[in-house]
Amino acid sequence: MGDRGTPRLTAGQVISIPRRNGFALAGSVGSHQKWRNASTAKQVIVPYHRGRILPLGTMRAIIEGSGIAPSNWIK
Repeated sequence: MGDRGTPRLTAGQVISIPRRNGFALAGSVGSHQKWRNASTAKQVIVPYHRGRILPLGTMRAIIEGSGIAPSNWIK
């Protein structure tokens, strides 16, 4: 866990959570993947750098932009 309870996850771990919550891969450019949920109209961009833990600010932006409850992001 990072500061204030933000989880420290790799891109692979992050992607599994939106996928379970109805998000689908909408496209990718370089190392960034765009994930969309058609029913909620939410979209998140996940920088995919295999094995590297995402920075806290990036994690916060993904959690807020996804609309998925923060409790679902905890391991």
